[in-house]
Amino acid sequence: MARILIFTGKGGVGKSSISSAHAIRSAREGKRTILVSTDRAHNLADIFERKIGKEITNIEDCLDAIELDPESIMRTDYKNFMDAITKLLASPGIAIDEAEQTFMFPGLEELFSLLKIADLEESGKYDRIIVDCAPTGETLALLKFPELLGWYMEKLFPVGRMAVRVLAPIARSKYKIDLPDQKGMNDIEKLYARLIGLQKLLKDQERTSVRIVAIPEKMVVEETKRSFMYLNLYGYHVDGIYINRILPEGEPDDFFAEWRQIQRTYRAELEEVFANKPIYPVPWYETDLRGETGIARIADDALRDKKLFDVRDKDEGEVFEKLKEGYRLTIPIPLAQKGELHLSTTGHDVILRLGNYKRSIPLPTTLATYEITSAKLEDGRLRIRFASATQADAQHE
Repeated sequence: MARILIFTGKGGVGKSSISSAHAIRSAREGKRTILVSTDRAHNLADIFERKIGKEITNIEDCLDAIELDPESIMRTDYKNFMDAITKLLASPGIAIDEAEQTFMFPGLEELFSLLKIADLEESGKYDRIIVDCAPTGETLALLKFPELLGWYMEKLFPVGRMAVRVLAPIARSKYKIDLPDQKGMNDIEKLYARLIGLQKLLKDQERTSVRIVAIPEKMVVEETKRSFMYLNLYGYHVDGIYINRILPEGEPDDFFAEWRQIQRTYRAELEEVFANKPIYPVPWYETDLRGETGIARIADDALRDKKLFDVRDKDEGEVFEKLKEGYRLTIPIPLAQKGELHLSTTGHDVILRLGNYKRSIPLPTTLATYEITSAKLEDGRLRIRFASATQADAQHE
């Protein structure tokens, strides 16, 4: 069972160097480690000064690396699924390649990068998987996609299977369209099962953690706080903050004195906001750190914690609980403010909107006839109360 560490942060804060340093530290502990880049703008090859691409490359003893190509993964590992979807979308007036492009809605290709990470975990070949993700916004889009697509497939798949069985003969004879056959539908069903397993893997606090890399500057600090809030909204466990590029102490009147003071201010803010999380200060280096020797300097200077790869500060997570009257759903959303969090319901789902992000939470069938009677955001937790129609009426009286 592999340990997975996902690194993210605002563009340009040094997350690739930090994740690479973790990979080197892990390998030198004798743990079989793979460093995975899901960022479209890959730079592992630049950092290690060697060719690294879509095939696994050995870096040193116990350390491999790969820069994922989601389109290649999609067309090789999940070809049957794509063939089924292409048939569904193609028509006499649309070429097959156009149908494929039609299906490439935002986030889908990146999804296959996550599925590849799941494949690496299931292979049993590695003890630790270190993931260098894209900048924060893209990472959030990536991590929320399995749940989002899984939600749509859960709603539509039973209907889709019935529709294919009934409409396939008509579609073929009248409209010259080949709907997916039974094998194609089975491939789609297998993908749905993979999505469920992927969600469980990524949200399993015993196995997967997200760690945020920041630098002590105002814009980065604000984005780090928002990222932490949004990651919690989707149920991801953050168990580490890295404050990178900290200037060394010097003379009080030298050129960097004012910059040091600015860094002290924002470093203190990060340490206050994330007081209950492990925080790792990383120094500013006088030169670019490249190659295994250069990256190893970060590992030696800032990553000496013996518990570096342990699961840290596990969160309570989402909790459904039965009360004397009704039920309560508790969702941790630290740093959220009441005015920016909006709640609604549709069908059997609770819809949460926070800033530009939305999450749909399917409710268990037990609550099919229940309604929301209250919702309170306190101490970084949203508590939603549910009651049956009879109980709700009694509360309103």
